[in-house]
Amino acid sequence: MNAGDHPVVERLWLMFRHDMADFQPGLPSPDGTYHQHRLRAALEDDDWAAYLFTSGEHPVGFAFVRGLSGPGRVLNSFFVVRGARRGGIGLAAVREVISRHPGPWQIAFQDANTSAVAFWRRVAGELAGAEWTEERRPVPNRPDVPPDAWISFTTFPRREAQAGA
Repeated sequence: MNAGDHPVVERLWLMFRHDMADFQPGLPSPDGTYHQHRLRAALEDDDWAAYLFTSGEHPVGFAFVRGLSGPGRVLNSFFVVRGARRGGIGLAAVREVISRHPGPWQIAFQDANTSAVAFWRRVAGELAGAEWTEERRPVPNRPDVPPDAWISFTTFPRREAQAGA
């Protein structure tokens, strides 16, 4: 993603945070924005990667990955706009993002978000077969919200087709 995409991702971030308010209550700041510490980290921190998803010329979502320099990656935020959901864009996007960073992965979601539950379990099954786990963890500094569900699995580098094989 290039710096010219940052304003687009910032606008998508507002949609994402608005959607997440159904599962993690919170009101916008007085200026109409939501907290942006993860957004800023994704766009500015070398240990993070931000991805913008498009369909033609239309922005349709984003993913933020943290932990690039460590032993494991965390899919910190993942969003597809409502008009692009249920058409395969999200699954294709997450496959691409995860394939760029092989190794151990962790992905959090909320049990109350039934669409996310089904989606992330499907992703784990497709990418890791039966070799994935799911657990509940408290949300740091948020005793007022239910624990997040966390899926963990490991991916391996793609093997390129060998010449003559």
